[in-house]
Amino acid sequence: MTSSTSESRISSCFRSLRERAAKGLVVYFTAGDPSLEATGELLAAVERGGADVIELGVPFSDPLADGPVIQRASERALKGGATLRKILECMPRWRETVRVPIILFTYFNPVLRYGLKRFAEDTSRAGADGALVVDLTPEEAEAYVAVMRAHHLDTVFLASPTSPDQRLKLVAGISTGFLYLISRTGTTGERSDLSASATALVERARRVTSLPLAVGFGISQPAQVRQVQEFADAAVVGSAVVHAIEERYHSGGAAAIEEFVRWLKEGSK
Repeated sequence: MTSSTSESRISSCFRSLRERAAKGLVVYFTAGDPSLEATGELLAAVERGGADVIELGVPFSDPLADGPVIQRASERALKGGATLRKILECMPRWRETVRVPIILFTYFNPVLRYGLKRFAEDTSRAGADGALVVDLTPEEAEAYVAVMRAHHLDTVFLASPTSPDQRLKLVAGISTGFLYLISRTGTTGERSDLSASATALVERARRVTSLPLAVGFGISQPAQVRQVQEFADAAVVGSAVVHAIEERYHSGGAAAIEEFVRWLKEGSK
């Protein structure tokens, strides 16, 4: 979605943060876990808790980049009947109460099966602001990027500590909104410490792009969020939020997840 000045909602969000000398919190959780009805409540709760951007995961049967917590969430969502089509059908209703940018976080197979053009059309119409396709490489992304650009949708791509400088430049060149930097190799999941390679990766990325830089994978506590925000533009928390939904939603509802996100954001309950 674009504003009257053609600035995307994501770009506007990061510009606003920069003008306030603030850093961002990007929150991931899986659509359809524990249900599509709950997803609407959780989007609003996560926004109230202080998320600046929300990554909404599309459940997938073979999530190779995801650790066990997000894999379980995908399995629950798929069993509950969540699909990319149903998520996009529900999103206009969710958008009525949620104003922060929403990025669809998905694998390429569901997008390809849906159809690239139809995916971009329906994503734009639904009110999402772009997508991050985890397993889509820059070399194979030309058609996807072109159709997303045509519908004014941001394309966020991943780079990791093992990405050579030339590849980092290639990934940054096709990314819009922000660049997602993986703090460590391997799958997603909560960690007790932050990878030392994250700082070096941000420094290398700064040399090839002016895009906002968000760092994720393994961030699960307020101290880690703060640590990342010292050298990057935003911290991304996924597995810890999904784990909180798994453990707390049924007893505490969306309010429990709002409280958890606020704890991540502010460092105190």
